[in-house]
Amino acid sequence: MNVLVTGSKGQLGTEMRRLSGLHPKHRYVFADIEELDLTDRKAVQRFVDESQADVIVNCAAYTNVDGAEENEVAARKVNADAVENLARTGRRIIHISTDYIFSGEGWLPYREDDTPAPRTAYGRTKLEGEERLRRICPDAIVFRTAWLYSPWGKNFVKTMLRFGEERDELRVVYDQIGSPTYAGDLAQAVYSALDADEWKAGTYHFTDEGVCSWYDFTVEILRQANEILGENRYNARVLPILSTEYAYKTPRPHYSVLDKLKVKQIFDIQIPHWSESLNECLRKLVTTE
Repeated sequence: MNVLVTGSKGQLGTEMRRLSGLHPKHRYVFADIEELDLTDRKAVQRFVDESQADVIVNCAAYTNVDGAEENEVAARKVNADAVENLARTGRRIIHISTDYIFSGEGWLPYREDDTPAPRTAYGRTKLEGEERLRRICPDAIVFRTAWLYSPWGKNFVKTMLRFGEERDELRVVYDQIGSPTYAGDLAQAVYSALDADEWKAGTYHFTDEGVCSWYDFTVEILRQANEILGENRYNARVLPILSTEYAYKTPRPHYSVLDKLKVKQIFDIQIPHWSESLNECLRKLVTTE
């Protein structure tokens, strides 16, 4: 099977490339903006035809939450228009979506069939991408995820490591709850869908196991990093604050936990606890600096 992976230089796309050697039954083509402008419908069709792709894994997204709020048109071009362009190629699609399609005001883990209620431009455009995809490709696979991080690109873990070394004090919100997700684990879930004996269309939630606040996450990032190094390089004091004490430009969900029962049952996978995967990521980050 020929697999085209878009957004190949992002966090998930990089992990898809890194792990592709473990899945030799497929032939892969990796493309990012330099090779393919997903907002150009004709270019998309031409590239997909020339690559002879059977399946497209769409890792591309406009993920700047504040930027989307300031320019929803730009976010929609990537999160919805580009998804429609891919859908219209006639190929099977695996698409990555987000917890932001929900309000974040609940208190039970969100199930795949819960009613979406996005509160941000980012969430609205990602939901629109899902809806257009399903309308054109009803047999698509959608993975919704949250709190993604990796050794690559910009993310919360890398930012906290930098601040933890540079600053004396970090003020981090403790009233936003979710499940940190290592991009390598999400990539493995995508490969589970690609390697399955049959195509299992549907919407699935995937994050790592366990829940925490951003405050808890930060404390563990710095603790594990120091433990791995065997020295106290990351000495910043971490203080818990309320979301109302932080000057957000765009509202953040207070509760982002996703129910993962369906993905575990359908693809027969075991998901590691977020603290275990964090350790794997940190060992790549702090030991190569």
